[in-house]
Amino acid sequence: MSDLDNLLASREMVLVAGSGGVGKTTIAAAMGIAAAQRQKGKILVLTVDPARRLATALGLEEVGNTPVRIKPAVFKQAGVKVRGQLWVAMLDTKAGWDELIRRHAPDDEVRDAVLANPLYQNITSRFVHSHDYLAMEQLHDLHATGEFDLVIVDTPPSRNALSILDAPGRMVDFFGSRLLRWLTVPYRSRLFTVASRPFYQVADRVLGSRFLQDIAEFFVLFQAMESGFVKRARSVEALLADARTAFVVVTTLETAPSHEARFLAQELLKRNMTLGAIVANRVLPNELAGAAAADSAEALRYRNGRKLAESLAAQLDDAPVAVVDTVLTQLAERFDDVALVAARETERRAELASLSPVMLDVPWLAGDIHDIAGLGGLVDRLRVDLTEI
Repeated sequence: MSDLDNLLASREMVLVAGSGGVGKTTIAAAMGIAAAQRQKGKILVLTVDPARRLATALGLEEVGNTPVRIKPAVFKQAGVKVRGQLWVAMLDTKAGWDELIRRHAPDDEVRDAVLANPLYQNITSRFVHSHDYLAMEQLHDLHATGEFDLVIVDTPPSRNALSILDAPGRMVDFFGSRLLRWLTVPYRSRLFTVASRPFYQVADRVLGSRFLQDIAEFFVLFQAMESGFVKRARSVEALLADARTAFVVVTTLETAPSHEARFLAQELLKRNMTLGAIVANRVLPNELAGAAAADSAEALRYRNGRKLAESLAAQLDDAPVAVVDTVLTQLAERFDDVALVAARETERRAELASLSPVMLDVPWLAGDIHDIAGLGGLVDRLRVDLTEI
């Protein structure tokens, strides 16, 4: 059992977090396969927006809030052996909000009024980072059902590393905000309505008929659901801090993503949430920063370069020797730049490793991962200890 296997076997929920563009969706899918290989139970990967090729490779045509199982034949065809069941669901923002309204509305009249409000769809698509909050809501629902032994959540890409952690609190804060009070005062105070009538009349002429009234009506209805939303948000916060929940932070070792990963890891520890692992993706080999690599580049540059070019050209279907020689020379001359990047990555990796009980590395791969076999290969990479590379 590798560190990855131990982590997945010891938790009921794993949240894969990090900045956008670092490979969270692919890592989350690979972790799902890793769990299905070792465990006999039901594993679910809840993703925000899987790449089209990845979804197709998993045998998925249409994925929504309802989990669907990846067929065993898909794994068999790819030569990947699994013991458990792997299920996938994709967060549907519109369907998710509709479900929230139905759950928290105090009665059918309020529910129907909110869903029919002309501003409902537009506002909820931008409301309090809805992807973040809905992902946490769905995680709570899935955990409550007890249907799955392990739920892995591919969290939404975000400009702010803490968005996923703060989403429940932002929902609570919204119901106590000045903005909500200001929007709903006209419907709670007859005196204010009379005094503000000229302002609303001007606003209607500028913004359109009943624009501000429609907004106020919507939030009056929304406020009627405050107790349900606040109670649920507190439950979601408790779930994030539960010992059965762990976070896996995914990053590259470039400056900005690694800085955000470090910040997120520190915040998790500060909030007493479980940091299960940090995954460094697209990592250059450590050897590139060593003296032996530098000596090899130096030898390539100044000694026997032409002979090596002739030998390689013969193995490359008689490629032009001069071209091969030029390529080798350029590689040798630019090696210092690569070595510098590798050295910086080594330092950043050490900083991240000091914060996490488990540090996993994924090297630069030859191409994109777009099938089950590729994900299986990625699993093998995640299970390799750094000392073995």
